[in-house]
Amino acid sequence: MPPVLRPMLATAAELPVGPEWAYEFKWDGVRALAQISAGRVRLFARSGAEITIAYPELAGLAAGVAEAGLGDAVLDGEIVLLDATGKPSFMALAERMHVRDRGRARQLAASQPVTYMIFDILSANGSDICPVPYVERRDLLESIGPHLGGDGRWVVPPRFTDGEATLEAAHAMALEGVVAKRLNSTYKPGWRSIDWVKIKHERTGDYAVGGWRVGRRALSALLIGVPGPAGLIYRGRVGGGISAAVERDRGPPGGPRHDDFDDPLGFGPPHFGGRGEFGNGDLERAVARYERSVVDRHLAHPLA
Repeated sequence: MPPVLRPMLATAAELPVGPEWAYEFKWDGVRALAQISAGRVRLFARSGAEITIAYPELAGLAAGVAEAGLGDAVLDGEIVLLDATGKPSFMALAERMHVRDRGRARQLAASQPVTYMIFDILSANGSDICPVPYVERRDLLESIGPHLGGDGRWVVPPRFTDGEATLEAAHAMALEGVVAKRLNSTYKPGWRSIDWVKIKHERTGDYAVGGWRVGRRALSALLIGVPGPAGLIYRGRVGGGISAAVERDRGPPGGPRHDDFDDPLGFGPPHFGGRGEFGNGDLERAVARYERSVVDRHLAHPLA
């Protein structure tokens, strides 16, 4: 997929402000590069794996690019699945992202169609424009956006000039966050650049600690859940934020291994390769920060 093999990545940091920055919403979906050539669309994940088969409803983007006056192009964006309120639902998208059967993909495309949020253009008519400043690439993308058609299956979302207002709007609309992009930045494939800064919204939740996981450390992760009618309902494992001092002072408790207890979290030891341990005494409390709840109602990227 010349000239780009990997997407440019953003660095997590505080919101930068100033006239040298533009701001875009951060979409909660699957990052994808779209290569359009010879009337065909090919989609590639961040890893470089081709994912075209999973999203047949995006095949018409090739005709849209031709209608916009381009013979070929490479686009960068995020594949999202919008719910009934118009917000991205990673839970719903999870059912789509690993499908590799054409028939099943067509069924899901009809019942749960995705939208490709296009936020950059990396080549056009055979010319590599990665060295072109971001502001000029965006100007080009926005000039062709109205001609791409797509009936909502692909769109060019807006960019903004007020970072704090954009972040507030993202929070109000329950979006994942904001990405700030330096106006004069070039596109560096595969780089995690300080010219792109991501600011994510984190949420907090109150959970009970039902056990722990043993790994390289004696307390590799806490296993957390919420009360249910038959005990704790598993919500995830918390590995980040456990300092050496906490590991020394607070855990893990001694006593028998998990196979001497009923499993209080609703899953068996094979889930952890025999490295999960559970206690049946008093449950401790943990406050976890996380980005979202995913398809099986587990937390994504939780931290203690």
